[in-house]
Amino acid sequence: MSIIVSTTLPDLRSWVVPVEDLAIAAAILGVCVIVAVAAHRLAFGIIRKATAHGPARHGQPVVEAIRAPALWLAVTIAISAAAERADVIRPAWDALSDFVAPVILGWLVLAFVTGWATAHERRMERRLDPIHMRSRKTRIEIFRRTASSLIIVITIALVLVNIPGVRQVGVTLMASAGLAALAIGAAAQPALKSLIAGIQMALTEPIRIGDMVVVDGVTGRVEEIRMTFVMIRAWDERVLVVPTGKFFEESFENWSRSADRLTGVVMLHLDPIADVAPIRQAFLDFLKDHPQWDERDAAALVTDSYPESIALRLSMTGATIGDVWDLRCAVREYMLQWLRENQPVALIRHRLEVEAANERGG
Repeated sequence: MSIIVSTTLPDLRSWVVPVEDLAIAAAILGVCVIVAVAAHRLAFGIIRKATAHGPARHGQPVVEAIRAPALWLAVTIAISAAAERADVIRPAWDALSDFVAPVILGWLVLAFVTGWATAHERRMERRLDPIHMRSRKTRIEIFRRTASSLIIVITIALVLVNIPGVRQVGVTLMASAGLAALAIGAAAQPALKSLIAGIQMALTEPIRIGDMVVVDGVTGRVEEIRMTFVMIRAWDERVLVVPTGKFFEESFENWSRSADRLTGVVMLHLDPIADVAPIRQAFLDFLKDHPQWDERDAAALVTDSYPESIALRLSMTGATIGDVWDLRCAVREYMLQWLRENQPVALIRHRLEVEAANERGG
C-alpha cells in the first residue's frame, strides 16, 4: 500500500511513500523530539539550581529569557537529526530549514540580549547610587534597543535571501547601489540624523532615564530614551515626545544631572518699610521643624529694591526634587500667613501723599 504526497514547496515533487517508511519516519521524528525536549528540561533544571544561589543568581533573567527559544532550537536540531535518518521527511525539511533556522537563532540572540539587559538592571539596583544607576540604565536601554533592531533586520534579511525571487532582486539592487545610496541618503536624512543623535546620547549622556528636565517650558521626568525620540512625563501626567536631536541643538534644563538634591527659591515682594530680621527668623524657625528640609543650606536675602517694594529671596535645600517642590509650597503658604498675622505692614500697598492739599484746605 502506498500514499501519494504532494507539496507546493519549490524543491519538491510528488512522490510515492510506502506506509512502512512513513511510520518509521514518524517514529524517528517522535523519538528525536522527545529526547530533545527531555534534554532541554534536564539542562535548564540543572542551570536553574546552579543560578539559585551565590553570584550566579544574577544570571537568572538570562536563563528565563532564553528558555523558550532554546526549546525550539532543541526541537529544530531534533528534526534535523531525524531528517538525516529518514529520507521521507528530508526534502520537506531541507526546504523549510532555510527559513526556520534563522528565525530560531535570531529569537535566541534577541532573548539573550533582553535577559542580559534585565540582569544588569537588577544588579545595578542593589549596588549603585541613583545617579550612576540612571546613567548605566540609559546606556543599557539604548544598547538593547539598538541590538534588538539589528538582530531583527539581520534575521529578516537571512530569511528573505533564501527566497529565490528576493535574492535576484537583491542582486539587481546591488548593481545600482550607487544611485540608490544617494537617493536613500537624501530621503532618510532626518531618520539618520535622529539615529546618530541616539548613539551620541548613549555616549555623552546629556540626559538619563529618571532625570528631571525642563524642555520647552514643561517640567517632567525622563521615562524612555529611544533612538529617535525621548518620552518625558510631566507632573500632570502628560507625556511629551521630544526628538532626540533637539537635546543637542537647543538648550534645556536638567535638574538632576549630578544629584537629585536641589535648591529651591521662594520670592517675597514686600513693602520697603518691612522689618527683614523677624521675617528671616520666622523662615529659619519654620525650616527647622519641617521634615523635608535636608539642613544643607537656608538663607533669606534682599536681592533687589524698587521704589515701591523690595525682593526678599528665601532659598532652601531638599534631598530630592519632589521634597524641594513641596517645601517651597509650604514655605510660601506659611510666610504669607505669618506676614498677615505678625507684620501686615510688610505687605505691599500703594500710598498717595496729599499733605500739601490738606494744608491749603486748612
